[in-house]
Amino acid sequence: MTAPRPAAVPLPLSDAAAGEGRHTLTIAQGALGSFLMFFGSLGVGWLASVSELRRWPLLIWLRLEPAGVIVSVLLLAVGSMLLVRSWLRLGQQFTVWGPQARRATLTAIAAWAAPLALCIPLFSRDVYAYIAQGKVMVNNLNPYVDGYDQLQNYLQTGADDLWARSPTPYGPIFLWLEQFIVWFTGGHPEYSIILFRVLALIGAALCVYYGPKLAELHGINPNRALWLACANPLFLTTFVASIHNDALMLGLALGGLYYAATKRPLLGILLVTLSVGIKPITLIFLPFVGLLWAGKEAGWLRKFGFWALTAGLSLGLLAVLGAINGLGFGWIGALNAQGAGLYIWYAPVGLIGMLMYLIASGLGFDGGTVQNLVYSAGKAAAVVVVLVMMFRGSYDRIVRRLAVALAAVVCLAPMIQPWYVVWLLPLFAATGIRNDWQVRTVYAVTSFLMVYATADQLDIFPYIGIDLNAARLLAAAVAVGFALYLVFLDPWTRRLFRKKYMDPADRRLF
Repeated sequence: MTAPRPAAVPLPLSDAAAGEGRHTLTIAQGALGSFLMFFGSLGVGWLASVSELRRWPLLIWLRLEPAGVIVSVLLLAVGSMLLVRSWLRLGQQFTVWGPQARRATLTAIAAWAAPLALCIPLFSRDVYAYIAQGKVMVNNLNPYVDGYDQLQNYLQTGADDLWARSPTPYGPIFLWLEQFIVWFTGGHPEYSIILFRVLALIGAALCVYYGPKLAELHGINPNRALWLACANPLFLTTFVASIHNDALMLGLALGGLYYAATKRPLLGILLVTLSVGIKPITLIFLPFVGLLWAGKEAGWLRKFGFWALTAGLSLGLLAVLGAINGLGFGWIGALNAQGAGLYIWYAPVGLIGMLMYLIASGLGFDGGTVQNLVYSAGKAAAVVVVLVMMFRGSYDRIVRRLAVALAAVVCLAPMIQPWYVVWLLPLFAATGIRNDWQVRTVYAVTSFLMVYATADQLDIFPYIGIDLNAARLLAAAVAVGFALYLVFLDPWTRRLFRKKYMDPADRRLF
């Protein structure tokens, strides 16, 4: 699986100095975007109703006065899209993806993530669900059976009532982390958020560390892979600003994959199993880890043997963890219940299901049944793709096959959250994203999901002069306008979306 890294061609000193100046300006612009998002979060980020921050005079004005809300929405929308532009421009400025590119990309990641790490939670309130589930654990309830609606005054925790009666879909490791944080902070929302954000930052750091290493194994330029995946605004906002536990899940899984690919399978299985203990979706990594362990010349008998051994070790460890916490494999049933029947309009299967529901209902049939059949067909197709990727393909492309399998699971589901797409970025970047329609797809999807996230979840107090729909419309108008500017008018970024455009850095990037 290894391939020699192409030697970097040194830039002339004057060009290097000029490039350094351009990178510094671009990184500063991205940091400005992140700071604007931070200030926007003070007005429209998610706060628990019992948060002490609600009594701060500045936040009272930003949250309860129409002018303050409008200012916050504008800052958030402009900052989000300025961050997108800075990411695009940073990648555009490299003619050689050498050490200078690595330094600039790491600097950008740190500079752009720092303000987001101070944000009031943006684009999602899942972190409040983590706090509520931690309280369920502290109260010795079973989170795979009891929702956090069993807690007294649970609405004050800030968690979404949509999931209040749902069992948690998380594994035993994350349940313990939730329990410890709530026990340690006494359930204080702001202190708990700080600790959950530390976990998210650890996960993001693991992605930054292991993503380029996986790229090097595949002969892919690690610096470009790092920029594509980890300097990506979607990565930074969903993992740092939104504080999703997917960051820790993905970081552990990437580490496990790297060690499995470098002939350290037991360490790889351990890390992937810990990842499953955060969020079980990474069970899909296990058969591909088994293939890496079996080796390049393995026949089918050996492959099946190592699949069984990998599954036995991982599930055995999970069984031990389940026995320790007394909850067993309760997360399996919770996964089946979580999100049943939910869809989103921009997911292809979700859109088709919605249209078939309308058509079937209009013709007098049971639209709900037809819709569920569409969703079931999407899930069945995803299983087929996973099986094909397990059984077909070369040893050198095992990680790419995993990326395709995971993409099928994500893209053929009726619900695609922005952070689901982030699961795919490091895997595809590490195995090669060409400078053609592939990279333009990354640009387009990142821009679209950033626009969507900016206008989707805003914490707007309902009894003021501007309502939630008006705030969303304002955010969408600003973000869409900025995105159209990037695609059609910006003299630099518009080139990236043109079919005939070829980046000057494309001198054998892979």
